[in-house]
Amino acid sequence: MVRRVILLAAIWLAWPASAAAVSPYVMGDKIACAGLAACVHRAEQKLQSAGFQIIGVHSPLGLPQYAVVVVTDKTLLNTIRALGGSAIAGAGIRVGIKVDGTVSYINPDYWYRAYFQKKFESRSASIQALGQRLAKALGDKGQFGGDVPALDLPAYRYMIGMERFDSDKAKLYTHASFRAAVKTVQDNLAKGVNHTSKVYEVILPDKKLAVFGVAMNDPQHGEGWWVKQAGAEHIAALPWEIYIVNGTVYALYARYRTALAWPELTMGTFMRISDHPDTVQEMLTGVAGGKYQKASAF
Repeated sequence: MVRRVILLAAIWLAWPASAAAVSPYVMGDKIACAGLAACVHRAEQKLQSAGFQIIGVHSPLGLPQYAVVVVTDKTLLNTIRALGGSAIAGAGIRVGIKVDGTVSYINPDYWYRAYFQKKFESRSASIQALGQRLAKALGDKGQFGGDVPALDLPAYRYMIGMERFDSDKAKLYTHASFRAAVKTVQDNLAKGVNHTSKVYEVILPDKKLAVFGVAMNDPQHGEGWWVKQAGAEHIAALPWEIYIVNGTVYALYARYRTALAWPELTMGTFMRISDHPDTVQEMLTGVAGGKYQKASAF
């Protein structure tokens, strides 16, 4: 019996860390502040002191107790430059703030396994260092938001038959050039097409890559509706990304992106927001400059 216990312990210790489950968010230290604006300002100070660049602040319509600070990082952007392609979707690091000073932020070990896919392992050391810097700046009281086996994240999907990161449905519209694609998205966000607005942008013209954080402000179908259903404690899921590779505009299909951000979402809740994937697709297709066509049912 003792030998069996020792053997099992040895197997467990030898099991690769990447086989363990990870969660999408990290709970930071609570900020002492009076009001949401003060909480956001204090979080920004902490992030800037740690060397992060503030690129946007999001105040989701219909969620007045919450805000999201979006930052980026030179080392992360260099990693994205080296990887190229859809890795640009991960250029924004999202930090959730609640009016009571609660702080949460994306877990890099979770999100970049999904966003970098098979290329993650070659960059795991830099992503681990990014997580350590965030923890030093904001605190680390543990992960939350659902458990997904780390090895499943590069090809993650909520259930059989649903979309993955690289689904064809992620493609919104193709323009004649990278410049034309960027200008179209910028102009449409500035005009508020389909009740959207820009939260942030990161453009790497040398690699013909760009990503925009998009606020979806539609009073009926926007974030204030479906985030309340899914769970506002996952506020660092926002905002959605729309990204450009060469001349093609993409956005992760909502059945994938929502499940990735809320992996514990029950099928009952998923069905209550069953219109959400199509309404998001419609909003973002318009931003991309395309004409929306309803996706087929899964």
